[in-house]
Amino acid sequence: MGMTSLNISLPQSLRDYVEDQVRGLGYSTPSEYVRTLLREDRKRNAQEKLEALLLEGIESGKPVEITPEYWERKRRQLIERHGRKKTGPAT
Repeated sequence: MGMTSLNISLPQSLRDYVEDQVRGLGYSTPSEYVRTLLREDRKRNAQEKLEALLLEGIESGKPVEITPEYWERKRRQLIERHGRKKTGPAT
């Protein structure tokens, strides 16, 4: 992956904190530390979005029991909706 630069301004107290974290956690550079923080933040945001979508699904209506018959009915409805007929194995 190609790298680009992003310059940020920090108050001295945050710069000191970042440098302490780099030394204390074994990062080689402040950039490596910040990249790790950003990746973790991206992962956390994705997890929160997934959880929100799951909750939305749970709260979207009455539960439906999923059985082989349910899937067969859905398959037939899909075939009918798209005007295709069930085809068997080639003979």
